[in-house]
Amino acid sequence: MLRGIARYTSQNARRLQLTTTTAATSTSTMRLMSTQRKSQDPYPNLDIRHAPQMELETPYPNLPPIPRPNEPLEKKRARLIYQSRKRGILETDLLLSTFAQKYLKEFNMEQLEKYDKLLDEPDWDIFYWATDKKKVPDHLLNNDVLDMVRQHAKNENKVVLRMPDLENGQ
Repeated sequence: MLRGIARYTSQNARRLQLTTTTAATSTSTMRLMSTQRKSQDPYPNLDIRHAPQMELETPYPNLPPIPRPNEPLEKKRARLIYQSRKRGILETDLLLSTFAQKYLKEFNMEQLEKYDKLLDEPDWDIFYWATDKKKVPDHLLNNDVLDMVRQHAKNENKVVLRMPDLENGQ
């Protein structure tokens, strides 16, 4: 980063001279650092990663899910609503938050568990499975909640979707 500092020169006190100094690191060092970061990225080219022919055998690096034994039903429902809204990818946020608003109130514990396992998957994969851009993996083929998400994603009534409002000041 470069910044300009105005200084009086000793030769002419009235004339200002703009001198440039480096703040912390030089531009070449910053360029080198960003190159190193890119080389560590497992998927540096997003066009390749999001291509329809990209195989599901190369999933995004994903953190293991946090075990939550004996989580009460209402607490689980509230957590899943939050996780549906705050995914990080706008398309998935919109899809899952409207789905959660419509269906999560009626889900039993078994359906909530299936939805929780679905939310442990990477965002782009959920979006592509819901929109039929990629084949659903074997471990989710019999997931009726994913089938509901896929049906919801079709938006057969052609309703303009928007992020649902938070209820009760949550």
